[in-house]
Amino acid sequence: MSNVLSVRDLTVSFASEAGRVDAVRGVSFDLEAGKTLGIVGESGSGKSVTSLAIMGLLDENAKVTGSIMYEGKELLGMTDKQLSVIRGNGMSMVFQDPLTSLTPVFTVGDQLIEALTVHRSLSKKEAWNRSIELLNLVGISEPERRMKSFPHEFSGGMRQRVVIAIAMANDPKLIICDEPTTALDVTIQAQILDLIAKAQQETGAAVIMITHDMGVVARTADDVMVMYAGKPVEQAPVHELFHKTRMPYSIGLLGAIPRVDKAEKEPLTPIKGNPPLLINLPDACPFADRCPIVMDACRTKEPELLPVATGSGDLHRAACIRADEIEDGGLLGGFPVYPVRAVPESPLAKLPREERPITLEVKNLTKTFPLLKGAFLKRKVGEVHAIKGVSFDVREGETMAIVGESGSGKTTTLLQIMDMVKQIDGDIVIAGTSVNDIRSHKVERQLRRDIQIVFQDPMGALDPRMTVADIISEPLFAIGTPKKEAHRRVDELMDLVGLNPAHSDRFPQAFSGGQRQRIGIARALSTNPKIVVLDEPVSALDVSIQAGVINLLDELKAKLGLSYLFVAHDLSVVRHIADRVAVMYLGDFVEHGDVDDVFENPQHPYTKALLSAIPVPDPDIERTRQRVVFDAETMTTRPVLA
Repeated sequence: MSNVLSVRDLTVSFASEAGRVDAVRGVSFDLEAGKTLGIVGESGSGKSVTSLAIMGLLDENAKVTGSIMYEGKELLGMTDKQLSVIRGNGMSMVFQDPLTSLTPVFTVGDQLIEALTVHRSLSKKEAWNRSIELLNLVGISEPERRMKSFPHEFSGGMRQRVVIAIAMANDPKLIICDEPTTALDVTIQAQILDLIAKAQQETGAAVIMITHDMGVVARTADDVMVMYAGKPVEQAPVHELFHKTRMPYSIGLLGAIPRVDKAEKEPLTPIKGNPPLLINLPDACPFADRCPIVMDACRTKEPELLPVATGSGDLHRAACIRADEIEDGGLLGGFPVYPVRAVPESPLAKLPREERPITLEVKNLTKTFPLLKGAFLKRKVGEVHAIKGVSFDVREGETMAIVGESGSGKTTTLLQIMDMVKQIDGDIVIAGTSVNDIRSHKVERQLRRDIQIVFQDPMGALDPRMTVADIISEPLFAIGTPKKEAHRRVDELMDLVGLNPAHSDRFPQAFSGGQRQRIGIARALSTNPKIVVLDEPVSALDVSIQAGVINLLDELKAKLGLSYLFVAHDLSVVRHIADRVAVMYLGDFVEHGDVDDVFENPQHPYTKALLSAIPVPDPDIERTRQRVVFDAETMTTRPVLA
């Protein structure tokens, strides 16, 4: 079969004040029709820049060299006008954020029709009919009516469906998907991946799937290219890459992922440090400073991407001088490439749950929002029941997780607890004190010492104008801690969360995403709380950084006897970190119990659908699983047809 796309020695560099940034440094691959190439790596590895170079969408200040052959035509050197004939027609792209891909002032129908008529000589009626057919194909109900809707009237998943419809409008030969499911719920993610597979089937296109989720790669890819510091460091067929990994970086990525199908609470494998700055890189292995099996020879010359002895010939290549020493299962000489960390064990783990004190008790929690009508004189026409009588408790040294799709009421539940909202027919009891008994700000302030929160976006939660010392000490000063004691406590907390206390005078911008989240955790621990509320604390982080934060949370729970109330949409993370889990649907708990019981033997159809939608980072398991979807009308599940 002939190649739709052949890339040879692609390099992309940008001029900056600090010097030339070599964002892509020699990418080469071939892609056949009907095949899917998965490109994975951390943020800044060059994945997206590679895709933008192929599409010809880079800024004018980008210097691109090498060769990009699309169906035998060289794309480098083409003018924007020449590329516009191919873009959207022969090649199309699905971006990460669908809202930025769609023009907000035009209807969905206008944008679909434009994608068709720019490249084809179609009448208005033919373009309209084809657009309706495309919306039908991507599963949008009432397509005739939705053609007249604007993008803001669609949910995130529906907008992504529209973008995929536009991408497949002209039966392209190549579809590039750049993190198409990152911000979506697991059930919506599964639907979008099914749609991309359907688009590939309908058009016969080759697909490039750029993602940081190894489960998505296991499900969709035929071949995988792992990128680091702008270069491919391992290329292999998907089964080879997962089961015969030969590059320490790839082994680390796989070890950093929590598994929804594994009950063992083993620490994850974080990749220490951060990727190098791509300015004036030395002639050495760029992964050397983070590699657990580095040798002196690794720092003398950058290794080439060469075939490795796994029995697959030239198809499996790795850029590591020790690749042939590494064995299946990520072993070197019979021992793991990444040393196995000890599992932290809390003294409370030996104590039965019923004998531990309750740190948080929620009884019959409800929240309604008024439904208003009218432009000027608003009147109440109904109510939205966001939370419907939820009850649960969290014991000392325990992690309680609440999971569910967007809009299920998870975050509203957290906010009601953090706001200490008094309940008419229920109660919120924090460390033995009922919020209904709060009669003064002084009592409320004392109670707030016992409950703290860590937010989803570490940068949005930290004031960029304050130093780290000021950020961590702010809650301490609020409760009257003397200045000298507060400064001592800041150093102690920074050391506790794995940060250098000498860096406390720096601002948040000087830290990486994972380090910023550690600062947020340190601030939450400053008042010695009994319970920490975690609202999607790792969803904004790379998997390698995420692993370190999850391990830190586990260690702190064991060391300090903390209780966590944890909200996440990533059920793999929940399986790893939680002791108990509650599944939330339309403001109510539909299933609640021990995490292993719920995950191994789900009883409610909604729980079954959620669990079946989570991709497992193993192609052998992922491609043989039966996925089911939840039918809200009948409250049952039905299988997804392949």
